[in-house]
Amino acid sequence: MAFNILGINHKTAPVALREKVAFSEERLLAALRTLRQEAGVAEVVILSTCNRTEVYWAGSASGAELSQWLERHHGHNLDLASSLYVHQEKRAVEHAFSVASGLDSMVVGEAQILGQLKDAYRAAQQAGSTGPSLNKLFQAAFSAAKRVRSETRIGENAVSLASATVSLARRVYSDLSAHTALMVGAGDMNALTARHFMSAGVKRMVIANRTLGRAQTLAAELKAHAVGLEDLDKELAQADIVITCTASDVPLITKNAAEAAIRARRRRPILMVDLAVPRDIDPAVADLEDVYLFSIDDLQRLIDDNRQQRAVAAGGARLVIDEEVARFLSESRAHDAGPAIRALRQQADGIRLQTVEQAQRLLAAGKSADEVIEYLANTLTNRLLHTPTQALRQAAELADSALTEAVTRLLIEERDRH
Repeated sequence: MAFNILGINHKTAPVALREKVAFSEERLLAALRTLRQEAGVAEVVILSTCNRTEVYWAGSASGAELSQWLERHHGHNLDLASSLYVHQEKRAVEHAFSVASGLDSMVVGEAQILGQLKDAYRAAQQAGSTGPSLNKLFQAAFSAAKRVRSETRIGENAVSLASATVSLARRVYSDLSAHTALMVGAGDMNALTARHFMSAGVKRMVIANRTLGRAQTLAAELKAHAVGLEDLDKELAQADIVITCTASDVPLITKNAAEAAIRARRRRPILMVDLAVPRDIDPAVADLEDVYLFSIDDLQRLIDDNRQQRAVAAGGARLVIDEEVARFLSESRAHDAGPAIRALRQQADGIRLQTVEQAQRLLAAGKSADEVIEYLANTLTNRLLHTPTQALRQAAELADSALTEAVTRLLIEERDRH
């Protein structure tokens, strides 16, 4: 059965258009069941994320028919023609494997898309819209993604500010669980970074913010401790890692405050990362021997280097995907040939049984063994070759050379084996 993909993503359309064709979690099951009823759609899975909406289907329906359904379903007066892409057969398999492996993502190598693809597949199973064809495709895509992760370094280098900050901290402290992190500011950037540090194993975290209530809200989520900015100098002396991101017009951590913290810590080093613009930490703090200070520009350079490393790893990942696609297509073709092979064998077995019965009757009638063997050989040969011979004659009459070429190739291969 044919594999097909109709999609729109961050490469082909702006977010204003992508959001109009997105499927909410609440509407997804109904959409799958509705689409499954369309002519030519035997199986279907819908993947919908902030960066892409893709319809994977098996069946005879065309991309134009699926595009029309998409517009009808969302009820918008949409002009999708220039933003949609359609992949079929081999190209569809290649795209599915690339999506699962993170090679088609906005951030190359990101792992979140694999989880989203698995969720989309589970939703389709729940809706009863999958079947043997898409089941094989998605299981193979998950397997390819796992192999890409295990055999390449595509996901090893941090490419976001939050993940790069954690990566930087791990260079200074191998075991983050043994250290205290101080987050100065409770806005979105620091909240995201704080969650990354908690996921990385930090056990003790302090949230310092001008508005104590906001710090307490974030601290409650992370099981951290909240303080106001008036307690900042005291907390500096306890912190091994300091991350700042506020909207302050002046530095919140001065060189004098950092010096005092180092003295109180008996010169145990502090990693400081300033994600704010304007900066929250006086640049002169970098002159202190026991402070490792990094700005947002330093982080960006690290991210740019990591992106380049991921791009290199993507080359190896594509080789893995090429191998997996070739294997999948080969196995699929062999599976597709199964019914024809079984039918051919059943026909041959029927001819064999019929001819053997006739030979046995000849023996019972007193014919010699040589006569019966000669009859058996000639009859089997004629009966087995009758159907393919007729097919070859018809193909020749219709100037269809494909069948003749295929038979010739089989005969040459058989001759070469002997």
